[in-house]
Amino acid sequence: MNPSKLVLKKLLLILLVSSFFSAQKINPPTIWVHLFDGKDLRNWETYIGPQFDYVKNGFSGNPIGLNIDPNHVFSIVSTENDEKVIRISGENFGALTSKGTFSNYHLQLKFKWGKLQWANKKGKKMDSGLLYHCVGKDGADYGFWKRSQEFQIEEGNCGDYWGVAGGYETVTALRKADSTYTYNPNAPEIIFGEHTKDGRHCKKAGDFENPTGEWNVLDLYCFGNESIHMVNGHVVMRLKNSQQWDNGELSVLNKGQIQLQSEGAEIFYKDIKLQTIKSLPQ
Repeated sequence: MNPSKLVLKKLLLILLVSSFFSAQKINPPTIWVHLFDGKDLRNWETYIGPQFDYVKNGFSGNPIGLNIDPNHVFSIVSTENDEKVIRISGENFGALTSKGTFSNYHLQLKFKWGKLQWANKKGKKMDSGLLYHCVGKDGADYGFWKRSQEFQIEEGNCGDYWGVAGGYETVTALRKADSTYTYNPNAPEIIFGEHTKDGRHCKKAGDFENPTGEWNVLDLYCFGNESIHMVNGHVVMRLKNSQQWDNGELSVLNKGQIQLQSEGAEIFYKDIKLQTIKSLPQ
């Protein structure tokens, strides 16, 4: 076939496909970037902070450090279906940190709880967290995590917001009788952060986590300085005006790395993927 005719044929095919999606009001196929490919942790680094002293009942000493994991806190294991997943044992506190820095994206992952608990978390709610817009030095928060915004992953509190080591967000929220705050789309706007009068924690709306031991799907949308937390298909919080407190001043915080916390509980992750977006979904 004549080369010019071949090019013309390909262009016509592209136009036909585009016209089909437009006529059907369907978005073109989504391109996902897989941060975990089911094989290895090449897209991630590890960081482990000070160890727990069971005699003093607290954390002490120097951090174990970057990409040093003597207790295999972060590993890849096989499920009963021979599926490869990430296991975070929780034995040491720290984080699995993406090597890449991201902005304007939709992140989706699946998690389920294990059975083991460690250190000062024994007998308490299973705890971890998805940290986004992570910047600055390792261990900025209590010696374990970077400055960031937290999509809380904790039994019964999945979807809460925490400002980590200087993260600030604005959320429409109602104050409860116990002085805690809960997201409500019709409530007044409140700024949450460690130096604000209302603190750095806001609870999500609704409880959509599956029973312990079952897989859950989390969706995080970030665009500009806004974000959305979703648990198993339900919006549990919208946030805006993402900022960071740094050297006594506030500045915009709208991009950074991603961290998965190790925080005293065994947890499994899989299907971690990300795609760029041009706006927040309605």
